[in-house]
This record gives sequence, structure tokens and C-alpha cells, in this order.
Amino acid sequence: MANEQSPPAKRSRRKWRILLWPIAIYLGILLMLATFQRSLIYHPYRVTRVTPESAQLSAARVFEIQVEADDGVKLHGWFLPAGGRTCLNQDNYLQHLGSGRRVAIVFCGNAGHRGYRGDILELFSKLDIDTYIFDYRGYGSNEGSPSESAIIADSRALWRYLTRQRNIEPQRIVIFGESLGGGVATQLASHACREDQMPHALLLQATFSSLVDAAGYHYPWLPVGWLMADRFESVKAIATVRCPILHVHGTDDTIVPLKLGQRLFHHAPSESDSGHAKQFVELPETGHNDIDRSRLSKFGAAVANFLNQIP
Repeated sequence: MANEQSPPAKRSRRKWRILLWPIAIYLGILLMLATFQRSLIYHPYRVTRVTPESAQLSAARVFEIQVEADDGVKLHGWFLPAGGRTCLNQDNYLQHLGSGRRVAIVFCGNAGHRGYRGDILELFSKLDIDTYIFDYRGYGSNEGSPSESAIIADSRALWRYLTRQRNIEPQRIVIFGESLGGGVATQLASHACREDQMPHALLLQATFSSLVDAAGYHYPWLPVGWLMADRFESVKAIATVRCPILHVHGTDDTIVPLKLGQRLFHHAPSESDSGHAKQFVELPETGHNDIDRSRLSKFGAAVANFLNQIP
């Protein structure tokens, strides 16, 4: 009987168990998020081949491109000539590049693959801009796994392909990024400007100040600043972007809230080296995934009006 615990001792142990269980559960959640965080960030759709038809494009208008990344991963993409023109072979492709037209490179959001971006390709085509679009590693038919460091390195490999292998002048290149792709586009534009390879413009759609800020908005009860390996610190990068900047964002965006886009815009230089003021366009009653990117939409008009101001 002497070894039996007193009622106060039992109550004390029960109280500690009640306190420790929530802490253990919380720490378990942190461990899971730290381990599997990239599966929460990146949502690739893997297929054997991404067809032009998946983007509602005629195969005659799309030229298949393959660029080798620094580590040997093959990055598959498309070249779409402006104005509904066809691109049937390598000779057509080289003729288009020699036209002197502006050239856009599109960086996608975190889900799907390039086959879901037919609308932005059509918009640039109607604005008489040739367009490149590539899938991230691990997306579409690309090998590998996505991560911030790998995607940023791949974007620079694509830039080298355009500017060195295809001899496209940097000042002809429009860098476009949507959502997560805005983080990639901002980093690339910053890199190009630091290398004195000034792009024609940086166009951003519904992107964030940093991926940490976006995660903190969705998980305010977690120390995301400590946990996240992939951070896409766009605020730091955009401060060194010296080309014209346009940011378009929906007011009802619940995935990347408007305030994060505004925070990024606030840290951008007020004007480019060529004297073009940065512009921020709000799309009323528009969310993250319902932006109309047709030529006659407010988004299309904003892009057209902005680019028309740049010689």
C-alpha cells in the first residue's frame, strides 16, 4: 500500500499528460510539414507528352523546344510565333526569331503543366509577341523534382538559350510570371539586370512578396519562417529589377492575397532605367484562378497598354 500514489500525484501526472499531448501533436505537425513541404508547394501533372491540343492550339502553330539544364535534365517547351503564324519546322523557327519581334518567356504557376496556359499564349500572340513556355522539372514530361534552387537555375539556363544560342537581344524579351512563376520571373529579371542584360519588361500576375509570406497567410499558427526551405524572396530580388514592371492582381484573391502583391510592388523601383513608371493594376471581384486573360479583358488591356508604352 505504501507504493500506491496519492490522489494529488495522480492528478499531477494526468495534468502533465493533458499538457504534453497538444505539444507532441504540434511538434509532429511541424515535423511532417518540414519533411513534406515541397509536396504542398508544387503540384505537377505528369504526362508522357504535352500536346498543343491540350492548350487548344493547332500543332502547326507550335514548335517543340528542348533545352538542357545545367545538370543534364531536359526541359521541354514550346515556341509559339506571334499573330497566329505557323511554325512547321526548324527553318520557320529561325525565320521567326530573325523577325525582330518582341519575345515573351512564360513561367507558370505551381500546378498542372504548360498545356493549361493556352490563354496567355494566345494573348501574347494577338499582341504580336512570339512566346516561349517551358515546364518546370518534374512537370509534364520533364524528369527531376522541383525545388527553388533547381527552378531558378533552370530559368537561367533558359535565358542563356534565348540570348546566347538563339541570339535574341535581352531588350526584346518580356519576362512573364503567374503566381509561383512570378517568383521565378522576378528572380530571373533581377539576375538579368545585374548582368546588364536588361529585359524589355517584367510582367507579374497575382504573385507574392515571398513564399514565406504566402505560407504565413495560410498557416499563421506555424513558424513557417523557420521551416521553409523554398522561400522565393521576391521582395529582395525586385529591388534590383531596372526594367519596366507591371503587376496585375485580383482584389478577391484568397490564395495570394492582394496585400502580398502590393507589398512586392512597394519594394520595386518607382521607375525603370528608361524612365517608365511601375504599374499595379487591380482586377475587381477577381480571385486567383478566375482571371480572364483574353485580349479584350481588363487583364489583356492592361498588358497591351503597358507594353505599348515601351518602345
